[in-house]
Amino acid sequence: MRVQRVLLNSRPGNNGVPLPENFRLEETTLTGEPTDGEVLVRTLYLSVDPYMRCRMNEDPGAEYLKPWAVSGCLDGGGVGVVESSRCDGLAQGDVVTSLTWPWQTHCVVQGNALKKVDPQLVDGHLSYFLGAVGLTGLTAILGIREKGPVTRGANQTMVVSGAAGACGSIAGQIGRLDGCVRVVGICGSEEKCRHLVDELGFTVAVNYRHDDVAARLKQSCPDGVDIYFDNVGGPISDAVIAQMNDGGHVVLCGQISQYNRDVPYPPPLSEETQWALSSRSIKRERFMVLNHADKMDAALLQLSQWVTAGEVKVLETVVNGIENMGVAFCSMMNGGNVGKQIVKISD
Repeated sequence: MRVQRVLLNSRPGNNGVPLPENFRLEETTLTGEPTDGEVLVRTLYLSVDPYMRCRMNEDPGAEYLKPWAVSGCLDGGGVGVVESSRCDGLAQGDVVTSLTWPWQTHCVVQGNALKKVDPQLVDGHLSYFLGAVGLTGLTAILGIREKGPVTRGANQTMVVSGAAGACGSIAGQIGRLDGCVRVVGICGSEEKCRHLVDELGFTVAVNYRHDDVAARLKQSCPDGVDIYFDNVGGPISDAVIAQMNDGGHVVLCGQISQYNRDVPYPPPLSEETQWALSSRSIKRERFMVLNHADKMDAALLQLSQWVTAGEVKVLETVVNGIENMGVAFCSMMNGGNVGKQIVKISD
């Protein structure tokens, strides 16, 4: 079988900006049928995510991330359908997903690396298993509930940076559903601001490319900020933390503004921001969703119920074709996506 796959052509360098030229499309032959324990799968959708920028470096900067090898086939979140199986529990036609799915149109993989999923959980929108009803949604709901708990009736305000992205767009809606009286999103365009307020129910949206972020936050959060869901880091996070209340919580989800810099994760803070955290007893701790595996099944069921009932709206930016994986990744890193960035590989 002739298949197409995407390789890492070159590294952008620790302080480099990734370009489509860092990726290479290759056609190759898939030989042999699955052996015991293996399945042949056809790829339907692949995910591109900010953390992958760290994997492009020889040293990804985090012990839990494995660097991609130059000239090696890339991998990440994927969903597909089983075409043939030699694995108990998986049959032809089953829909499956994995966090380590090869960027390949077809592939033979170990069945125990796949999770069988029920299309009814997402009303047939299979790409949602890579977003709102997948690891992205889990990061949002468990991040909020484990590191920034909402107390219903406590008049809390949540701020979300990267709010029009995959995780931020879900996190803000969960904050509202869990009981925040005010949810403020920070994003990078007027179009994204409209999506947040008109479609997703955010109270206010701030355009960091146009607005004075500190001034708009002060206006939009008259009682201060209690919970900050941080996807970006850098000066935007400094501005939010400066307006946080005593005993507040920072959900440290991502630091996309710093991923092209050669700094450790999480990146160091300014002295002023560090002082604000310590003097106001604001908790800011790393959050790793994979450390909460015991809560995932219940959280996925809740996410599915919200999505199918229309209580959580899902935004996606879909690009067609495996040949556009690199373009989609670079666009996502530059804020070109609204909601989850997805690449559709096949029907």
